[in-house]
Amino acid sequence: MPKQAPVQFPSESRLLVDFGERLRLARLRRRMTTTTVAERCGISRPTLAKVERGEPSVTFGTYLRVLLVYGIEKDLAAVAFDDALGRRLQDLALPAVRKGRR
Repeated sequence: MPKQAPVQFPSESRLLVDFGERLRLARLRRRMTTTTVAERCGISRPTLAKVERGEPSVTFGTYLRVLLVYGIEKDLAAVAFDDALGRRLQDLALPAVRKGRR
């Protein structure tokens, strides 16, 4: 029996829906059909439709394959690249450096 899906908050849903829409627009700008993209990704057309709707049941790997087919996978490298909050938290947790005797 599959695990119960985690609760998805409206803000999370909106992010995925917006991401799916941007992927759909990327496909249309490239004048690619859903059949072509699905074949190149190695997925079915219904799965591609789920990607373009931003459904959370689609695996991250599938989203990555779509990005690769569109040639925009490098955009993924920018995600969390400069994590300012994480760096500040890390710096706060660093032990204070004491100058000791030599």
